[in-house]
Amino acid sequence: MEDRGRASRFRPDIEGLRAVAVLAVVLFHAEVPGFAGGFVGVDVFFVISGFLITGLLWRETERTGRVRLGRFYGARARRLLPAGVLVLVTTAVAASWLLPPLQARSVLGDAVAAGLYVGNYRLAVQGTDYLAADVPPSPVQHYWSLGVEEQFYLFWPWVVIATMGLISWLTRAHDRGRSAPGRSMLPPLLVLGVIAAASFALSLRWTTDLPPWAFFSLPARAWQLAVGGMVAFSVAWWRRLPPLSAGLMGWAGLALIVLACVRLDQSTPYPGVAALLPVLGAALVVIGGCARPTSGVGAPLSTPPMRLVGRLSYSWYLWHWPVLLLTPVIVGHSLDLAARLLAAAVAGVLAMLTLVAVENPIRSAANLRGSGGRSLLLGGGLTASGVAASLVLLAVVPVPVGRGAAARAPEIESQAAQPDSATPAPPSQDPAEAALKAMTDQVRSAVAASADIQAVPSNLTPPLADTFAEKPEVFINGCVRSWLYVGQDECAYGATTSATRVALVGDSHAAMWSPALERIAAQRQWRLETMGKVTCPLQDLPITSPYLGRTYTECAQWRGQILERLRSERPSLIVVSMSRRYGPDYGFTVYSPQWLDSLTRLVRELRSTGAAVLVLGPVPDPHSFVPTCLSQHLDSATACSPERAVAVNDAGIAEEERATAAGGGHYARLTDLFCTTARCPVIVGDQLVYRDDNHVTVGYASWLVPVLDAHLTRAMSR
Repeated sequence: MEDRGRASRFRPDIEGLRAVAVLAVVLFHAEVPGFAGGFVGVDVFFVISGFLITGLLWRETERTGRVRLGRFYGARARRLLPAGVLVLVTTAVAASWLLPPLQARSVLGDAVAAGLYVGNYRLAVQGTDYLAADVPPSPVQHYWSLGVEEQFYLFWPWVVIATMGLISWLTRAHDRGRSAPGRSMLPPLLVLGVIAAASFALSLRWTTDLPPWAFFSLPARAWQLAVGGMVAFSVAWWRRLPPLSAGLMGWAGLALIVLACVRLDQSTPYPGVAALLPVLGAALVVIGGCARPTSGVGAPLSTPPMRLVGRLSYSWYLWHWPVLLLTPVIVGHSLDLAARLLAAAVAGVLAMLTLVAVENPIRSAANLRGSGGRSLLLGGGLTASGVAASLVLLAVVPVPVGRGAAARAPEIESQAAQPDSATPAPPSQDPAEAALKAMTDQVRSAVAASADIQAVPSNLTPPLADTFAEKPEVFINGCVRSWLYVGQDECAYGATTSATRVALVGDSHAAMWSPALERIAAQRQWRLETMGKVTCPLQDLPITSPYLGRTYTECAQWRGQILERLRSERPSLIVVSMSRRYGPDYGFTVYSPQWLDSLTRLVRELRSTGAAVLVLGPVPDPHSFVPTCLSQHLDSATACSPERAVAVNDAGIAEEERATAAGGGHYARLTDLFCTTARCPVIVGDQLVYRDDNHVTVGYASWLVPVLDAHLTRAMSR
């Protein structure tokens, strides 16, 4: 009885460890210097949950020989769902009121998933989609960790039950009656050890191959919970540690957590091996306090302020992220450090109110504590209410549709269709140049006519609500390689048996032109091959991937494979395009001497294959997520249309043109296809120009086919 009492006694040091975890997360999200790795607080929470839940379940099996699942799940529902649903619904309402309709609807979809505690998998799926990588973060994104915990609660009792059955079978097999405590712990430790090892191996693999799944999914995080469970099964051993050893272990554990907070950052491949720091650190703190929770590191952790923050940790975690994310929307500008800390403090006040008015009363309600069934009914009702509220808000927040008059579809007449042009080309002018100029002038006129558009046309193409789903086929069928994939499958379009081969090569900004070049290839009876890889320009630049948090070795390998393939296949024309949004976090800067020199070298190398080379200039940077911006400014599209001086680096483009010519290639300036001398409208006629914050829509790319065809013709005729 004494052992059971000691095992179930309250651990003030663990309450203080919760404070460490939530402070790390809050300070990280508040962008406080020195806490770049504060996201590891979530890992600490996982270890604590694994320890407490496993210990709770195991003590019940020792007392009663079984796990009362209804009581267990009811207790979890009382503990988590009232505050969780309150913050979720409040955030959903605030998002519906404050955010642009298109973004609000996306957040409400996130809220439905979070309410069902599967938001972590929604994030994992979105995280593997390159074209969704720059979507603004959701104010309910932090619910991913609650999804992991809820999924853990669902299956973990069955692990304990199965382990209990294993022990009973071993006991009967050896006819020894009830095993001694020390020996009876070996089977559960082995079971959890196998689970932890398998999960850790999967986490290592996915951290390299599927980072979003490694970060957000339970299979890749289960080892952290299992480590806590293994500590719970072995508590009797740790109680026998000498005080000095226990104290050293506790302090070493806290040091590992602090080290992770200050040394890791968002560029660290995570979880991976790096997660061992906070996980082992949390385990050591818990182990160190098994015998004397208020000694050693337990002394500062058990102080009243730390315990208070620990009690607030769950609600503060829930409130801090939506407050930090939505406050800039309310005040109309980004927050400096002092304002972010103030916002985090406001979230702490909300957490206190939630603890006093919601968490404690419901958790301690006698009529609920005594009935697992009533607690489950409460949990089910709260879950249904949260999901229903989000669905109702989805129905209330309108699908953004333009309210302006229907616009004419812009047209480009080919030069051949204008034999009676009032300004015929001089006899000395190159016909290809004349055709290109004539069609570019038509686009300029259409762009100029749309530069001051106010109301979004009612027939906008594609509709704003459909832009996220609208993407070129090459992004879906594997022709554009994702971050971790190399090689290049055959992606042929047009007249695939034609002897005239054209290659479209580069990153996603090359791939976005694929629909237009596919039409040209079909018309001209060319074989077009698209070869693309996300965030991987073809130049021989040393590159780091912020997404992977390491040297982008896959990009270097893919470049080599593509260049070898081009040398082997010897296309007639190679069209190169790339984003101009690379910055120092990639290891180089666009338009720098390093960039320009690499462009000259690339063009020269491609020319050595015998191909003509056409480098497509950049599209303007709209500096906003265009569909979302327009959904907020349906009566003022110019609010989303940047000035040319902001969206375009004309000097850099001129340098690129000279660098391309130095390598023997041709350069297509595209700026006039998007901008007037003053502004770059995001709607031209009835066409939406951008599908996100940097890629053009399929429709706009396709509308520019005649102009692009003229650029290709000019490049191949010289």
